[in-house]
Amino acid sequence: MTFDRKIKIAPSILSADFANFGAECEAIEAQGADWVHVDVMDGHFVPNITFGPATCAAIRPHIKGVMDVHLMIAPVDPYIEAFAKAGADVITAHVEAGPHVHRTLQAIRAAGAKAGIALNPGTPASAIEPLLDMIDLVCVMTVNPGFGGQKFIHSQIKKVEQLRALIGERPIHIEIDGGVDPTTAPLVAKAGADVLVAGSAVFKGGSVTNPNVYGDNIKAIRAAAQGVWA
Repeated sequence: MTFDRKIKIAPSILSADFANFGAECEAIEAQGADWVHVDVMDGHFVPNITFGPATCAAIRPHIKGVMDVHLMIAPVDPYIEAFAKAGADVITAHVEAGPHVHRTLQAIRAAGAKAGIALNPGTPASAIEPLLDMIDLVCVMTVNPGFGGQKFIHSQIKKVEQLRALIGERPIHIEIDGGVDPTTAPLVAKAGADVLVAGSAVFKGGSVTNPNVYGDNIKAIRAAAQGVWA
């Protein structure tokens, strides 16, 4: 996994066919996805329950590129090793999930994964300033975490701009999670984001038997995001 600031599309399998995850992962990669995003929810930190390490381990052989695992769970530290062993390339924890986030980031890197930190909409960009030399990615939640298909919170664009200024020349990705589509993608790309998580905007209208729709959706988001620099 190398670093660059090119726009990367990371479809969230939260919007995929749960009965056919392996084929869905293969389909989105074949149709141009850069990363595969796995939203892990525990019913405690967020009001939903989704996947665990066993799911990640099951889909890992079907993913050729980056498996990006977003842990919306608390506590998070006891599960880091399991997700790393399951094949996560990036493990992202929430700054709000516990009192010792620096230790959490240390544990993620010690487990061999890239370390990400996520910020809920009500958490300011300044919360990660002491952690900038510990992270490889910062994930800006542009919806309240817990469910797919929510509307984009436009106030978060300013946060992305603030993070871009804080990061400077550090090799840190800025990821956007929530409400990304061809309308919102250029807004966050212009503000400084380079990894765009999209669930329903990628999977809507398609299937493993009709994967070209995934490709069209991915191309539309990428073109909209890249168009701000044209």
